[in-house]
Amino acid sequence: MKDAEIVELYWSRNENAIAETKLQFHAYLMKIAMQILGNEEDAKECVNDAYLAAWNSMPPNRPEKLSTYLGRLMRQTAIDHWRRKNRQKRKGSEYALSLEELDDLLSDNKTPEQELDGALLEQAIGRFLKELPAQERNLFLGRYYYCDPIKEVAAYCGMKEAKAKSMLFRTRKRLKGFLEKEGFTL
Repeated sequence: MKDAEIVELYWSRNENAIAETKLQFHAYLMKIAMQILGNEEDAKECVNDAYLAAWNSMPPNRPEKLSTYLGRLMRQTAIDHWRRKNRQKRKGSEYALSLEELDDLLSDNKTPEQELDGALLEQAIGRFLKELPAQERNLFLGRYYYCDPIKEVAAYCGMKEAKAKSMLFRTRKRLKGFLEKEGFTL
């Protein structure tokens, strides 16, 4: 079934929408959840929460690319779950490790002013990523958006782990310089 047909099922409030979503996207959503949470039980719970979030958000949303939309819902659901579960102590999940690597660039946004800064920061990072060569952008997104382990990201980007680490280091350094030029204080 095509994305538009599944979205139409959501819009008509047809319960088959969730079944079709599960059929086509379950493995993809589990991968995202597992990379963030590192626990299969929690990942399954979050995937079900993501199905519910999709059900509750369509309508009014009508995504053109359902995988991207669901991936975003899944990522946010898993991050929220991870934060609730790990308020006291961070564990060694790929999400925690990737956050530590970006720690010197990003901080928590809490006030409305900081949230606006966060939105502007997100736009600036998006502009930066669009300027990167495809391989470097894929490496960065694989590591910091999908929270894949460096070894896995290196493999699907066709490079050795050491090269991936140094490329990520250089990209973070260039991102920091780019953001400082954009007026962000880090």
